[in-house]
Amino acid sequence: MSTEPTTQPPVPEVVDARGLRCPLPVIRLAAVARDRSPGDVLTVWSTDPAARHDVPAWARMRGHAVVENTVLDDAVVETAGDARPAPDDAGPSGAQAAAQESATRVPEGGTTWAITVRLGG
Repeated sequence: MSTEPTTQPPVPEVVDARGLRCPLPVIRLAAVARDRSPGDVLTVWSTDPAARHDVPAWARMRGHAVVENTVLDDAVVETAGDARPAPDDAGPSGAQAAAQESATRVPEGGTTWAITVRLGG
C-alpha cells in the first residue's frame, strides 16, 4: 500500500455574479483573477445567458482555460453562503451591497451557469 499523499484538484473559488447583467460577470471575474496566480481555479456563477459566451472569450484573450461550463440545480443555487463576495464595481459598499444583491440575486425560474476557469491556461 502506498503512503504517498494523494493530490486533490484545487477547489475553485466562487465569484457570485448572479443577478448581474453583461458585462459585470466578466468584470467581477477579472477583478478576482487579478490577485490570483497561474493554476488557480475560479468559478463564476451567473444568471446572465451572455456569460456563457463572454467568460470563455475573456479566458481565451487572457491565456486562461475554461475547464467546465455547467448549469447549477436549484439546490446548489440557493446555498450562496459559501460563495465569496466579489469586489465592488463602484456600487454600494460592504454589507449594503451584500443585502442588495441577496434580495435580487436569482431571477424567478432563471438558470444559473457555473463557468470554471483555470488561470494561466
